[in-house]
Order: sequence, then C-alpha cells, then structure tokens
Amino acid sequence: MTELVARARLFAAVEGGSTFWSREVFSNGASYVLDRVLNGGYDPIKYARTIEKLKLSNADELLQSILQAGATFLTPEDSTWPQSVSDLAAPPIGLVIKGDPKLLTGNSLAIVGTRNPTQYGVRIAQDFAAGFVDRDWTIISGGAYGIDAAAHKGALIAEGVTIAVIAAGIDINYPAGNARLFAEIAELGCLVSEVTPGTPAIPSRFLTRNRLIAALSNATLVVEAAFRSGSLRTARDAAELLRPVMAIPGPITSPVSEGCHRLIGERAAEIVTSVADAVEFLAPM
Repeated sequence: MTELVARARLFAAVEGGSTFWSREVFSNGASYVLDRVLNGGYDPIKYARTIEKLKLSNADELLQSILQAGATFLTPEDSTWPQSVSDLAAPPIGLVIKGDPKLLTGNSLAIVGTRNPTQYGVRIAQDFAAGFVDRDWTIISGGAYGIDAAAHKGALIAEGVTIAVIAAGIDINYPAGNARLFAEIAELGCLVSEVTPGTPAIPSRFLTRNRLIAALSNATLVVEAAFRSGSLRTARDAAELLRPVMAIPGPITSPVSEGCHRLIGERAAEIVTSVADAVEFLAPM
C-alpha cells in the first residue's frame, strides 16, 4: 500500500482537526496507521466510528472524485505542501486544492471578520486587501459573506492573489451566493478544503477551518467581529502559532467592533489604523 493511498483513505475517514489521528499519522506515517487500524491495533470502542469509516473507505473513489471536481489532493510528500500547517497541534492529513498550490507559500495575510459587516468594515477589508496585494502579499480568508468576501474581492480588484479556505467540499459553493467569487478565486488564486468532495459545511467544520487560515498566513487581521465570533477563534489560533495578530478599531457603540476592541484591550492584537501601520508592524518578518 502506497503512502498516498493510505493518506487518501485516512483523509476520507478522519474529521479534520483530530489531534490524536493527525499526530499518529505525522509521527508514524499513514501506511503504518492504516495497517494498524485494519489489524485491530486501536481501541475498537473508543475509535469505533473512525475504524468503521476506514474499513469502508476507497482511495480510488476519493482521488477520482477530487479529479472530477477539477482539484488535486495535496499531501506532505508533495513539494508544494505548505509547511506552515505542520505547526498546528492537529496538522491536516491532506488538503484538496482547486487552483495553483504554489500560491500557498510566500507572504500572506489573513483578513477575517463578521458575516454582517458595516459599510465601514467592508471598505476597510477591501482597502487592506488591496494595499497588501500591492506589496505582493497573498490575501487569505474563509469565503464567507461579509468581511471574508470583501477581503477576497479587494484582492481581486487590485489584481492580486487570494486564497479561500472553505469548510465544505471543494465542489460545493457554500455560501451559494459566492459561487461566482469562488470561480474567480479558483482561476486566479486557489480554493482549499480539508474535507472530501460532496461534504457539507457544518458548524464544527468552520472552527477547524479557522485554524488552517491562521496557519497558512504569516499574520492575521480582524476587521470587524462581535464579542463572540469565529473570527476571534482564528485570531487565537494565530496567536498560539506565535503569528502576529492585528485588529481594526471601530466606533465604541458598534456591536460588530466589540470583538476587535476585546482583542486590543486584552493585548491579544496590535491596533492598526492604516495599511502603512500594519506593514510597519510586520516589517521584521
């Protein structure tokens, strides 16, 4: 059994973000882990669901479905594998990429925020995205409505590169309203998914997706976020990886700026008010 086949089967069976299985694979190799699973080497009760999925998994079917979606299956054995994701507590077993995987390396900024931004937030996200692509940085976000979409569009309008890390299968346009945006990103940048084609987006997958956004980026910028927001999770993930985190201040009366003010107040993020501010803050990188 080749390492690619073993990794494909594990990718199909293991939910992204599983620290145990990720570490097992990265420490011992996919072939070893799969062989051990198939020979009863793991607790049959504790890991029953994963073991059952692995026994039913088919590498050829998975790889064919990825090919039919116009994508590629990337593993750590590939020269274009983004080494930065290996810093995670639960590195991805593989990644499905639609677009140019070479774009996953180089200077990149994650721009994240609320799905319900103000016009101020949309403008700031677009301006920062454009300002950074003018300096040859790639913009990374999650493909959602709101700040994510504004960041992607700002990068594309400025004729730069942008990457969307999505929580669903590479063949699913979620949210559907961003289908055109996803097509443009796939053509000029790339789409990244940690799940098999056809897999729907569920709440837990957005949280595991956020860690990939943080890991793929040199730094993270939070534009607008509520007091409790998934964007704050991305910022925390970035901080855990010792990556710089920045936040945009907003009106003290704005609920969608409460998360940014919280990060700034806790000194978990550097306050920035212009692209020049952010570039200066990141200059030592």
